[in-house]
Amino acid sequence: MRKIVIIGAGPAGLTAAIYAARANMAPLCIEGVAAGGQLMTTSDIENYPGFPRPVTGPELMQLFRDQASRFGTEFITDDVTRVDFTHWPFKVWIEDRSIDAATIVISTGASARWLGIESEQALRSHGVSACATCDGFFFRGQDVAVVGGGDTAMEEALYLSKLCSTVTVIHRRDKLRASKIMQERAAGTPNMKFVWNSKVLQVEDVDQKTVTGVVVEDVATGEKKTVAVQGLFVAIGHEPNTALFRGLLEVDENGYLRTKPGTTQTSIAGVFACGDVQDHAYRQAVTAAGTGCMAALEAERWLGAKGV
Repeated sequence: MRKIVIIGAGPAGLTAAIYAARANMAPLCIEGVAAGGQLMTTSDIENYPGFPRPVTGPELMQLFRDQASRFGTEFITDDVTRVDFTHWPFKVWIEDRSIDAATIVISTGASARWLGIESEQALRSHGVSACATCDGFFFRGQDVAVVGGGDTAMEEALYLSKLCSTVTVIHRRDKLRASKIMQERAAGTPNMKFVWNSKVLQVEDVDQKTVTGVVVEDVATGEKKTVAVQGLFVAIGHEPNTALFRGLLEVDENGYLRTKPGTTQTSIAGVFACGDVQDHAYRQAVTAAGTGCMAALEAERWLGAKGV
Protein backbone atom coordinates (compact mmCIF):
# COMPACT_ATOMS: atom_id res chain seq x y z
CA MET A 1 0.00 0.00 0.00
CA ARG A 2 1.24 3.46 -0.90
CA LYS A 3 1.27 5.96 1.94
CA ILE A 4 0.27 8.75 -0.41
CA VAL A 5 -0.86 8.93 -4.03
CA ILE A 6 -0.97 12.35 -5.69
CA ILE A 7 -3.23 12.75 -8.72
CA GLY A 8 -2.06 15.61 -10.91
CA ALA A 9 1.27 17.36 -11.31
CA GLY A 10 0.88 21.12 -11.52
CA PRO A 11 2.37 23.46 -8.89
CA ALA A 12 0.05 22.04 -6.20
CA GLY A 13 0.68 18.35 -6.87
CA LEU A 14 4.42 18.71 -7.27
CA THR A 15 4.75 20.77 -4.09
CA ALA A 16 2.76 18.09 -2.26
CA ALA A 17 5.18 15.52 -3.71
CA ILE A 18 8.22 17.48 -2.50
CA TYR A 19 6.91 17.74 1.05
CA ALA A 20 5.66 14.16 1.14
CA ALA A 21 8.95 12.82 -0.18
CA ARG A 22 10.96 14.77 2.39
CA ALA A 23 8.71 13.31 5.09
CA ASN A 24 9.67 9.78 4.02
CA MET A 25 6.20 9.03 2.63
CA ALA A 26 7.54 7.68 -0.70
CA PRO A 27 4.89 9.48 -2.78
CA LEU A 28 3.55 8.19 -6.06
CA CYS A 29 2.54 11.04 -8.35
CA ILE A 30 0.26 10.06 -11.23
CA GLU A 31 0.96 13.13 -13.28
CA GLY A 32 -1.34 12.49 -16.23
CA VAL A 33 -0.60 12.93 -19.91
CA ALA A 34 -1.19 16.69 -19.50
CA ALA A 35 1.39 16.99 -16.71
CA GLY A 36 2.32 20.48 -15.54
CA GLY A 37 -1.13 22.00 -15.62
CA GLN A 38 -2.05 25.38 -17.07
CA LEU A 39 1.51 26.69 -16.75
CA MET A 40 2.55 24.45 -19.62
CA THR A 41 0.87 26.92 -21.99
CA THR A 42 2.26 30.00 -20.23
CA SER A 43 5.23 31.86 -21.69
CA ASP A 44 7.14 34.22 -19.38
CA ILE A 45 6.34 34.04 -15.66
CA GLU A 46 7.54 37.06 -13.71
CA ASN A 47 5.52 36.84 -10.50
CA TYR A 48 6.73 33.57 -8.99
CA PRO A 49 8.95 34.35 -5.97
CA GLY A 50 12.62 33.50 -6.33
CA PHE A 51 12.79 34.13 -10.09
CA PRO A 52 13.92 37.73 -10.65
CA ARG A 53 14.32 36.96 -14.34
CA PRO A 54 11.41 35.59 -16.38
CA VAL A 55 10.99 31.82 -16.48
CA THR A 56 8.67 29.97 -18.85
CA GLY A 57 5.88 27.82 -17.49
CA PRO A 58 7.36 24.55 -18.79
CA GLU A 59 10.78 25.45 -17.35
CA LEU A 60 9.29 26.19 -13.94
CA MET A 61 7.29 22.97 -13.92
CA GLN A 62 10.38 20.95 -14.89
CA LEU A 63 12.24 22.47 -11.93
CA PHE A 64 9.35 21.52 -9.62
CA ARG A 65 9.39 17.98 -11.02
CA ASP A 66 13.18 17.64 -10.75
CA GLN A 67 13.03 18.70 -7.10
CA ALA A 68 10.27 16.20 -6.31
CA SER A 69 12.16 13.45 -8.13
CA ARG A 70 15.38 14.25 -6.28
CA PHE A 71 13.71 13.43 -2.97
CA GLY A 72 12.34 10.13 -4.23
CA THR A 73 8.93 10.82 -5.77
CA GLU A 74 7.89 8.13 -8.23
CA PHE A 75 6.04 9.33 -11.32
CA ILE A 76 3.56 7.65 -13.63
CA THR A 77 2.86 9.63 -16.80
CA ASP A 78 -0.65 8.41 -17.38
CA ASP A 79 -4.21 9.31 -16.46
CA VAL A 80 -6.20 7.90 -13.55
CA THR A 81 -9.28 6.27 -15.04
CA ARG A 82 -11.22 5.36 -11.88
CA VAL A 83 -11.11 5.83 -8.12
CA ASP A 84 -12.81 4.22 -5.13
CA PHE A 85 -12.93 6.19 -1.89
CA THR A 86 -15.69 4.10 -0.27
CA HIS A 87 -13.26 1.79 1.54
CA TRP A 88 -9.88 2.25 3.18
CA PRO A 89 -7.27 1.84 1.85
CA PHE A 90 -8.44 3.86 -1.12
CA LYS A 91 -8.00 2.58 -4.65
CA VAL A 92 -7.06 4.28 -7.89
CA TRP A 93 -6.94 2.67 -11.30
CA ILE A 94 -4.91 3.32 -14.42
CA GLU A 95 -6.83 1.26 -16.96
CA ASP A 96 -6.70 -2.27 -15.44
CA ARG A 97 -3.93 -1.57 -12.95
CA SER A 98 -5.10 -0.81 -9.41
CA ILE A 99 -3.09 0.94 -6.71
CA ASP A 100 -3.90 0.98 -2.97
CA ALA A 101 -3.36 4.29 -1.18
CA ALA A 102 -3.48 5.22 2.50
CA THR A 103 -4.07 8.86 1.55
CA ILE A 104 -4.96 10.64 -1.65
CA VAL A 105 -4.06 14.17 -2.74
CA ILE A 106 -6.13 15.48 -5.63
CA SER A 107 -4.43 18.23 -7.62
CA THR A 108 -6.03 17.88 -11.04
CA GLY A 109 -6.44 21.63 -11.50
CA ALA A 110 -8.90 23.49 -13.69
CA SER A 111 -9.05 24.35 -17.37
CA ALA A 112 -9.85 27.78 -18.74
CA ARG A 113 -12.88 27.94 -21.00
CA TRP A 114 -11.90 29.23 -24.42
CA LEU A 115 -13.92 30.66 -27.27
CA GLY A 116 -13.01 27.74 -29.51
CA ILE A 117 -11.82 29.61 -32.59
CA GLU A 118 -8.62 28.71 -34.43
CA SER A 119 -7.01 32.15 -34.29
CA GLU A 120 -7.50 32.28 -30.52
CA GLN A 121 -5.61 29.02 -30.07
CA ALA A 122 -2.90 30.07 -32.53
CA LEU A 123 -2.23 33.27 -30.56
CA ARG A 124 -2.33 31.85 -27.04
CA SER A 125 0.71 33.21 -25.17
CA HIS A 126 1.20 35.61 -28.10
CA GLY A 127 -1.30 38.20 -26.94
CA VAL A 128 -4.21 35.93 -26.00
CA SER A 129 -4.49 34.99 -22.33
CA ALA A 130 -6.98 33.70 -19.78
CA CYS A 131 -5.30 35.30 -16.75
CA ALA A 132 -4.96 39.05 -16.25
CA THR A 133 -3.05 38.65 -12.99
CA CYS A 134 -0.52 36.43 -14.76
CA ASP A 135 -0.07 38.38 -17.99
CA GLY A 136 -1.49 41.89 -17.55
CA PHE A 137 1.95 43.31 -16.73
CA PHE A 138 3.09 42.65 -20.31
CA PHE A 139 0.37 45.00 -21.67
CA ARG A 140 1.14 48.12 -19.65
CA GLY A 141 0.04 51.23 -21.51
CA GLN A 142 -1.57 49.22 -24.32
CA ASP A 143 -5.15 48.68 -25.48
CA VAL A 144 -6.67 45.32 -24.57
CA ALA A 145 -10.03 43.57 -24.77
CA VAL A 146 -11.77 41.28 -22.29
CA VAL A 147 -14.42 38.77 -23.39
CA GLY A 148 -17.11 37.99 -20.84
CA GLY A 149 -19.76 39.59 -18.69
CA GLY A 150 -19.63 37.91 -15.29
CA ASP A 151 -17.81 38.76 -12.08
CA THR A 152 -14.61 37.07 -13.29
CA ALA A 153 -14.58 39.16 -16.46
CA MET A 154 -15.13 42.36 -14.48
CA GLU A 155 -12.40 41.45 -12.02
CA GLU A 156 -10.03 40.86 -14.92
CA ALA A 157 -11.08 44.08 -16.66
CA LEU A 158 -10.76 46.19 -13.51
CA TYR A 159 -7.32 44.76 -12.81
CA LEU A 160 -6.23 45.51 -16.38
CA SER A 161 -7.66 49.04 -16.21
CA LYS A 162 -4.93 49.92 -13.71
CA LEU A 163 -2.23 48.82 -16.15
CA CYS A 164 -3.56 49.38 -19.64
CA SER A 165 -4.46 52.46 -21.64
CA THR A 166 -7.95 51.17 -22.45
CA VAL A 167 -9.92 48.01 -21.71
CA THR A 168 -12.76 47.07 -24.05
CA VAL A 169 -15.25 44.56 -22.66
CA ILE A 170 -16.92 42.41 -25.33
CA HIS A 171 -20.15 40.74 -24.23
CA ARG A 172 -22.78 38.71 -26.07
CA ARG A 173 -25.67 40.38 -24.25
CA ASP A 174 -26.82 43.97 -23.77
CA LYS A 175 -26.04 43.98 -20.06
CA LEU A 176 -23.52 42.39 -17.72
CA ARG A 177 -24.19 39.26 -15.68
CA ALA A 178 -21.80 40.45 -12.98
CA SER A 179 -22.96 41.41 -9.50
CA LYS A 180 -24.31 44.92 -9.05
CA ILE A 181 -21.25 46.19 -7.21
CA MET A 182 -18.95 44.90 -9.95
CA GLN A 183 -21.13 46.55 -12.60
CA GLU A 184 -20.97 49.84 -10.73
CA ARG A 185 -17.19 49.67 -10.46
CA ALA A 186 -16.87 48.87 -14.15
CA ALA A 187 -19.22 51.69 -15.16
CA GLY A 188 -17.24 54.13 -13.02
CA THR A 189 -13.87 53.23 -14.57
CA PRO A 190 -13.06 55.91 -17.18
CA ASN A 191 -10.77 53.82 -19.41
CA MET A 192 -13.21 50.91 -19.73
CA LYS A 193 -15.39 50.65 -22.85
CA PHE A 194 -18.10 48.17 -23.79
CA VAL A 195 -19.06 46.41 -26.99
CA TRP A 196 -22.54 44.96 -26.42
CA ASN A 197 -24.44 42.16 -28.16
CA SER A 198 -21.28 40.95 -29.83
CA LYS A 199 -19.29 37.76 -30.21
CA VAL A 200 -15.66 37.34 -31.24
CA LEU A 201 -15.26 35.86 -34.72
CA GLN A 202 -11.51 36.11 -35.15
CA VAL A 203 -8.35 37.32 -33.47
CA GLU A 204 -5.86 39.10 -35.72
CA ASP A 205 -3.08 38.69 -36.75
CA VAL A 206 -2.00 35.06 -36.82
CA ASP A 207 0.55 35.72 -39.61
CA GLN A 208 2.33 38.32 -37.48
CA LYS A 209 2.14 36.03 -34.42
CA THR A 210 0.82 38.91 -32.33
CA VAL A 211 -2.59 40.38 -31.53
CA THR A 212 -3.46 43.48 -33.55
CA GLY A 213 -7.25 43.41 -33.27
CA VAL A 214 -10.41 41.43 -32.69
CA VAL A 215 -13.14 40.93 -35.29
CA VAL A 216 -16.56 41.00 -33.60
CA GLU A 217 -20.05 40.40 -34.93
CA ASP A 218 -23.25 41.98 -33.65
CA VAL A 219 -25.44 38.99 -32.73
CA ALA A 220 -28.63 40.91 -33.64
CA THR A 221 -27.67 42.65 -36.91
CA GLY A 222 -24.77 40.53 -38.14
CA GLU A 223 -22.66 43.67 -38.57
CA LYS A 224 -18.93 43.02 -38.28
CA LYS A 225 -16.21 45.37 -37.10
CA THR A 226 -12.63 45.20 -35.89
CA VAL A 227 -11.64 46.42 -32.44
CA ALA A 228 -7.97 47.45 -32.48
CA VAL A 229 -6.22 45.97 -29.43
CA GLN A 230 -2.83 44.50 -28.58
CA GLY A 231 -4.13 41.86 -26.19
CA LEU A 232 -7.20 39.69 -25.67
CA PHE A 233 -8.19 38.23 -22.31
CA VAL A 234 -10.79 35.47 -22.37
CA ALA A 235 -12.77 35.54 -19.12
CA ILE A 236 -15.69 33.20 -19.65
CA GLY A 237 -14.88 30.98 -16.69
CA HIS A 238 -12.89 27.91 -15.73
CA GLU A 239 -13.87 24.27 -15.59
CA PRO A 240 -12.48 22.35 -12.60
CA ASN A 241 -11.13 18.93 -13.57
CA THR A 242 -13.38 17.02 -11.20
CA ALA A 243 -15.31 14.66 -13.49
CA LEU A 244 -13.46 11.68 -11.99
CA PHE A 245 -14.70 12.54 -8.49
CA ARG A 246 -18.32 13.59 -9.12
CA GLY A 247 -20.68 11.67 -6.91
CA LEU A 248 -17.82 10.63 -4.61
CA LEU A 249 -16.74 13.95 -3.11
CA GLU A 250 -18.70 17.10 -2.34
CA VAL A 251 -18.42 19.88 -4.90
CA ASP A 252 -19.67 23.46 -4.83
CA GLU A 253 -22.17 25.04 -7.22
CA ASN A 254 -19.42 25.56 -9.80
CA GLY A 255 -18.08 22.01 -9.61
CA TYR A 256 -14.98 22.76 -7.51
CA LEU A 257 -14.11 20.27 -4.76
CA ARG A 258 -15.24 21.47 -1.35
CA THR A 259 -12.59 21.57 1.35
CA LYS A 260 -13.10 22.32 5.02
CA PRO A 261 -12.24 25.99 5.74
CA GLY A 262 -8.56 26.51 6.44
CA THR A 263 -7.66 22.97 5.34
CA THR A 264 -7.33 20.83 2.23
CA GLN A 265 -9.57 18.09 3.69
CA THR A 266 -12.39 17.00 1.39
CA SER A 267 -15.68 15.42 2.43
CA ILE A 268 -13.88 12.07 2.89
CA ALA A 269 -11.26 11.83 5.63
CA GLY A 270 -7.85 10.98 4.19
CA VAL A 271 -8.62 12.50 0.79
CA PHE A 272 -7.18 15.96 0.30
CA ALA A 273 -7.55 18.52 -2.51
CA CYS A 274 -5.21 21.35 -3.38
CA GLY A 275 -4.63 23.89 -6.12
CA ASP A 276 -7.12 25.09 -8.70
CA VAL A 277 -9.35 22.01 -8.38
CA GLN A 278 -10.61 23.55 -5.13
CA ASP A 279 -9.74 27.23 -5.63
CA HIS A 280 -11.74 29.49 -7.93
CA ALA A 281 -10.71 32.72 -6.18
CA TYR A 282 -6.94 33.07 -6.64
CA ARG A 283 -5.82 30.58 -9.31
CA GLN A 284 -2.12 31.43 -9.02
CA ALA A 285 0.87 29.09 -9.12
CA VAL A 286 2.12 30.37 -5.77
CA THR A 287 -1.22 29.83 -3.99
CA ALA A 288 -1.55 26.39 -5.58
CA ALA A 289 1.92 25.50 -4.31
CA GLY A 290 0.96 26.69 -0.84
CA THR A 291 -2.08 24.42 -0.71
CA GLY A 292 0.04 21.56 -2.03
CA CYS A 293 2.29 22.00 0.99
CA MET A 294 -0.78 22.03 3.24
CA ALA A 295 -2.13 18.83 1.70
CA ALA A 296 1.11 16.92 2.23
CA LEU A 297 1.45 18.07 5.83
CA GLU A 298 -2.18 17.23 6.56
CA ALA A 299 -1.82 13.80 4.95
CA GLU A 300 1.27 13.08 7.04
CA ARG A 301 -0.52 14.08 10.26
CA TRP A 302 -3.62 12.08 9.32
CA LEU A 303 -1.50 8.96 8.76
CA GLY A 304 0.28 9.54 12.06
CA ALA A 305 -3.03 9.74 13.90
CA LYS A 306 -4.13 6.55 12.17
CA GLY A 307 -0.92 4.80 13.18
CA VAL A 308 0.33 4.19 9.63
